[in-house]
Amino acid sequence: MDMDIATTLATWGPIAVMLIIFYFLLYRPQKQAQRERENMLNNLQKGARVVTIGGIYGTISSLNEKIVKLKIADRVEIEVARSSIGSVVDDIDEVKSNE
Repeated sequence: MDMDIATTLATWGPIAVMLIIFYFLLYRPQKQAQRERENMLNNLQKGARVVTIGGIYGTISSLNEKIVKLKIADRVEIEVARSSIGSVVDDIDEVKSNE
């Protein structure tokens, strides 16, 4: 009887340990980053300075559920998908130091 428990632990124990390691090293941080990104996208506001995933800097002039209009120069506005916003920045130097 004791041998059956030891055999079962020897067989399934390493698999359980690997699953726990994968959870804490891969799945959990990825979910946390995804929540932070969703929070950032949901809290976008007119006038915020942002950088897109493609590296375009601009100031939000208007936004709706799916589209953000960015002012990138005087009298130049572009429309981008809300999901293409990479981050909100206060200063261009701040982004350079984060990269």
